[in-house]
Amino acid sequence: MTIRNLSKSYVLNGRPFPVLDRVSHHVAAGEVLAIVGASGSGKTTLLRVIAGLEAADDGAVLIDDSPVHGVGADRAVVFQEPRLLPWLTVLDNIAFPLENRGATKAEARERARHYVGLVGLSDFADALPAQLSGGMAQRVGIARALAVKPEILLLDEPFGALDAMTKLTLQDELSRIWREEKVTMILVTHDLEEAVYLADRVLILPREKGDSTREITVDLPRPRSRSEPRFVQLRAALLAAFGLH
Repeated sequence: MTIRNLSKSYVLNGRPFPVLDRVSHHVAAGEVLAIVGASGSGKTTLLRVIAGLEAADDGAVLIDDSPVHGVGADRAVVFQEPRLLPWLTVLDNIAFPLENRGATKAEARERARHYVGLVGLSDFADALPAQLSGGMAQRVGIARALAVKPEILLLDEPFGALDAMTKLTLQDELSRIWREEKVTMILVTHDLEEAVYLADRVLILPREKGDSTREITVDLPRPRSRSEPRFVQLRAALLAAFGLH
C-alpha cells in the first residue's frame, strides 16, 4: 500500500484547518506500521482516509496500484470501541458480516468458529456482548475484522479504553495473531511503548503542518521483551522524538 502526497483539511469557523499535509509513505505486505503523533496531528484522519471512510482533499492511497475510493473488502477496521451487536452472540457477531458478503450461514459460522478460537474465546462463543469484559469484547472485534480476510487490518487505538494489564495482555495477543496470520496491520496509537512492541516501523506525524514525517525502524525479532536493551533504546529514541525523556 502506498500513501502519496495526502492532504486533508476540515472547515472550522468558516476557515480551513489543515490536518494532513502532503503525507507520503509505503507499507509493505505483511508489515506492521504504527502511526504516532501529538493530538491533532491527524493520526485517526489518516487511518480513516486509508479505510475509505473519508476522502482526501489531495493525493491518493493506492492498494496494489489501484486508488482507494470508499470502503472495500481489502480493508477492515478495528475501532477503540468494539461496536458489537448486543442481541447477537460472540459467534454470530463474527459470522454476521460474512453472511452479508454472500457466505451461507453454515460457511459463516464455520469460519467464525476458527477466528473465535484464534482470539482465545472458544468457551464464550455463545455469550452475549453484555457478558464480556472490555478486553474480551475487543478480541471479538479483532476476530470479526480478521474473519473477512482483509488485505490490510486497520486498528484505531484498539486498546486505548482498556486498563493497563488488559492492554498488555492484548498487545501480546495481537503480536501472536500477526505471527499466525501475517496480515498487513496499520496501528494508530498514543502509546509509544505499544508502537515499539508491535510495529516493524513507526511513522511519526509532525506537530506543525509543513514539517516532514519521521520514521523509526524497529529492528527487533518477535516475540519481544520490553526489558531487552535494544527495546529500551528504541523506546527512548521515540520518546526523544517528542521531546520526552
